[in-house]
Amino acid sequence: MATISIHPSVDNGIRPAAKDFAGGTLVCKCTHNTVEVTIKSQSAHNHACGCTKCWKPKGALFSVVAVVPRDKLGVSRNGAKLAIIDPAATIQRHACQGCGVHLYGRIENTRHPFYGLDFIHTELSPQSGWSAPEFAAFVSSIIEAGADPAQMGAVRARLRSLGLEPYDCLSPALMDYIATHLAKAAGVLKG
Repeated sequence: MATISIHPSVDNGIRPAAKDFAGGTLVCKCTHNTVEVTIKSQSAHNHACGCTKCWKPKGALFSVVAVVPRDKLGVSRNGAKLAIIDPAATIQRHACQGCGVHLYGRIENTRHPFYGLDFIHTELSPQSGWSAPEFAAFVSSIIEAGADPAQMGAVRARLRSLGLEPYDCLSPALMDYIATHLAKAAGVLKG
């Protein structure tokens, strides 16, 4: 059986983050008048995502997505080309109207546990050194995009061989973060 291709940025191994990496730019795939987003921090919680909402390069089973603090992200060139894909979605994905690439996703709901974090695709950066993918989320969701359910065992094995533990939600640390946020909001936990 041929090796299962997860995503071009991880298929040949995962590159570690560069020490003291402080950010860079993300650039859309247009051949002219490219949209550029400047990030002034290292990314965090980088992961392969199997959901059907995230942008994936052609042929990829998963996207690779990370987060950065909202106040560390700015559109630095051709921002007029960006449009929100689905204004009703929790994560409002800002995509280039020319090439369709998602440059960043933002949560506007101030009560959401991830408010203040923007979602980015570090593969769109010409700089190397971003945080490395750590896990795979929403793995079963690739079936909704057309993956063969009979191949899911092989997909999960391939993810593990790359060092990406597969989950059908987020990683345990992020699920704990969400539950803590909700418990504090409900008054079950203090401070």
